[in-house]
Amino acid sequence: MFNFEKLDTWHEAIAFADTVYAVTRHFPDEERFGLTSQMRRAAVSISSNIAEGSSRSSRADHIRFLEIAAGSLFEVVSQAAIAKRQGLISEQEHAEIYAAAEKQSRMLSGLRRSLES
Repeated sequence: MFNFEKLDTWHEAIAFADTVYAVTRHFPDEERFGLTSQMRRAAVSISSNIAEGSSRSSRADHIRFLEIAAGSLFEVVSQAAIAKRQGLISEQEHAEIYAAAEKQSRMLSGLRRSLES
């Protein structure tokens, strides 16, 4: 088992990506290379950066990758707002993504704080 696989933050990021994939699965075909792809890539990037950061030899590098993961998370939040305004997701789906993003953000912040101390 790799070290990042022991992190609750990484498991939560995988679950977040699952949520984004499920919500975007019913997007129209014309969004396949637009919002569908953007949201999925950003969601996948979160767990990927958590994993990559864990391989870094310095805490500063590890923290930098957590910051990148947080940036990707915020991208999904912004994209979900656009999807809601465009009628691609329901208010309930938006709320689900938003709540999961808030939880993920708190976990990323906590991991970052633990590395800074």
